Amino acid sequence: MATKKKAAALGSQPGVKPAASKLNGKAISARATGTPEARDTARLLLEIEAIHCRPDNPYIFTSGRASPVYIDCRKLISYPEARARIMNHALKSVEKQIGWNKIDVVAGGETAGIPFAAFLAALAKKPMVYVRKQPKGFGRMAQIEGDLKPGKRVLLVEDLATDGGSKLVFIDALKKAEAKVSDCFVIFHYGIFPQSVETLAVAGVKLHALATWWDALEAAQKHKYFDERGLVETKAFLEAPEQWSANHGGRPPAPRSMMGR
Repeated sequence: MATKKKAAALGSQPGVKPAASKLNGKAISARATGTPEARDTARLLLEIEAIHCRPDNPYIFTSGRASPVYIDCRKLISYPEARARIMNHALKSVEKQIGWNKIDVVAGGETAGIPFAAFLAALAKKPMVYVRKQPKGFGRMAQIEGDLKPGKRVLLVEDLATDGGSKLVFIDALKKAEAKVSDCFVIFHYGIFPQSVETLAVAGVKLHALATWWDALEAAQKHKYFDERGLVETKAFLEAPEQWSANHGGRPPAPRSMMGR
């Protein structure tokens, strides 16, 4: 677990050797987003234990990949103070990266994106809708809940993005409703799979995020949330995720349509 309490214990396991003997803090910082909002977001996610590090028993994701780290942004909804700080960062970040005057409606993707879209829409004083993964199957057969008029400029909001695959479902639904979708905002972007940006770019959508795994790694090192082995293995994973996965029991990624978020 990515906690200060556990950090020392993990590093003392006998017979376990990290992937490298020394970690270059400057190299990590150079790849981090570098904004105060990103650094604070990463620190807060570590503080509430939304980020976990387990290099000795890697996580296996639905895509088949193995990873030494895992993040659960949904945990944030249970921590009012951390949530308020991060959502205020999100409000400012959207203004800087996109401009709220270019957004008419905030849309949340089912299910994890819904609370974050609601928090952000409330702060920005914008209308909100949410998008189902598929039509509900009865009544109006609605896939979009709320009032969305044709031609409205919509910001799609999700909790995180890995390779970006699932975002296309929501984007397609919004476009079928004649909405204009050119931007997607997430609290956390893995930032290590080029297809996450490329996939959305093909659909005419730009991906924006508060923080990435490089920000999380920088914060974990600075505030001592990971032990040395956790830091080294996480850096190795971030630099070559497919290779790290293959070396630690991961399966080849599924076809793009079946990939992660």
